[in-house]
Amino acid sequence: MSMFRSAPQGLRRLGAVAAAALALTLAVAAAPTPTSAQSPSTNEIPGVDEIVSSGNIRQLANVPLSGALAGGINSDIAFQGRYAFAGNYNGFAVFDISKPSRPNLVTQVACVGGQGDVSVYGNLLFMSVDSSRSDDSCTSTAQSAAVKESWEGIRIFDISNVRSPRYVKSVETNCGSHTHTVVPGKDRKSVYVYVSSYFPSASFPDCQPPHDLISIIKVPVKKPTEAKVVATPNLFPGDTGNPPGTPSTETSGCHDITAYPQKDIAAGACMGDGILLDIKRPEAPRVITRVRDTVNFAFWHSATFNNSGTKVVFTDELGGGVGAECNDAVGPTKGADAIYDIAGRGDHRRFVFKSYYKIPRVNADTENCVAHNGSLIPVPGRDIMVQAWYQGGISVWDFTNSSRPKEIAYWERARSRRPRSCWAVRGPRTTTTATSTRTTSSRASTSCRCGTGGSSAPSSTGSTCSTRRASSATDPRSNWPLYQLIPVPTDLRTGGRARPLWRPGPFVPPGIRMIQ
Repeated sequence: MSMFRSAPQGLRRLGAVAAAALALTLAVAAAPTPTSAQSPSTNEIPGVDEIVSSGNIRQLANVPLSGALAGGINSDIAFQGRYAFAGNYNGFAVFDISKPSRPNLVTQVACVGGQGDVSVYGNLLFMSVDSSRSDDSCTSTAQSAAVKESWEGIRIFDISNVRSPRYVKSVETNCGSHTHTVVPGKDRKSVYVYVSSYFPSASFPDCQPPHDLISIIKVPVKKPTEAKVVATPNLFPGDTGNPPGTPSTETSGCHDITAYPQKDIAAGACMGDGILLDIKRPEAPRVITRVRDTVNFAFWHSATFNNSGTKVVFTDELGGGVGAECNDAVGPTKGADAIYDIAGRGDHRRFVFKSYYKIPRVNADTENCVAHNGSLIPVPGRDIMVQAWYQGGISVWDFTNSSRPKEIAYWERARSRRPRSCWAVRGPRTTTTATSTRTTSSRASTSCRCGTGGSSAPSSTGSTCSTRRASSATDPRSNWPLYQLIPVPTDLRTGGRARPLWRPGPFVPPGIRMIQ
């Protein structure tokens, strides 16, 4: 979902990259993976409310939701200096995380409108609103997108006084803003916000199909009230390359884009396509190459660069995050991550598939589990990522060898009397980890949103966030309640209870093809 992903210097949300307080202690010298030769038949599923983990990860603290945000759904987390900015469908909260074991709530801002994806740049905070509202105010009410006057898009706050943020500007965007990405202008006088949105409908005046575009907002840093949409480039015309036997539909937006401004590139997870963008001219991003996986990927959900910008990890949110996708029936290549190396130079760059990665543990058929948000952990000479898997918990994994990814740490809270799951994991540059969760479910480094887990059979529909225009009152995850911090010690030798299921292999599935 949304930030300069905390790894490559400048990926996604600038604030996440600069944060030093909320990071991972990950000096990964020797990090053997739990054996994955064990048969699935011996793969025990933890009991109700049981916590299982490798021996190198532990929960440090959690902060229950309170006040105006208590009834909202947690979203993403951005970082800047000593502060963590935690998005919520009802607004956002600011935490002082200078003492990771004792995070302190600084303030809450009540401003209703999901999805609540947040990012920070200097004294500005940007918040995505992907729920059509009666107007752009913080006291707006839900209103059908079929009503022309309805509003959704980006809200901009001045956070120069972090204890008293000021709402200074709103910018309406077609189909709202499910997620967004910050790209600094070359002169640093402006910052660009790449807005991703989708789910168009012929009945929505401001969200007409095919909506095969993104919205780009230019924000003058010193005059944010002058922010406006300056471009709506079409990045992915054509169909989605859906799996055989399923309807062929036009790509109707990107779910998420991750930018690497220092290298003038961005990667987009655009529903049916994975794309690499040239962003040398921020107002005119250009597709360099794209790839499709018509066999194993149902919904291209997010993209993460390694620190050198030579690899991209794409995630597949099979079943939209509400299905049980981590079991033998679904297998190790669906609802997983796909690792691609970037080969070539300039306009001749292309994606080269290397392998899949999926958590090596079977989950119960009542647990929603699939690849979701994560972040790179910047370790010199290594490619290490921490990632949320809904009720599959969090996984810290190494993809330095693109063809042989391996898990080096995990934390999972099993089925619960109070359903919950982890949404995202975000981590800044060094030593602890934050997760936005619902009760006591957590992950390692990054923001982990945990919410009510649904029980459903494995699904291959590939649709996600189907309730994007519903209010939080109608969303079954609306009671997700808390944030957590998890430290990962320097000793990454795995321990605890390992429940291996499969090992990814270096093969190229027949469904992967390049689209120029």
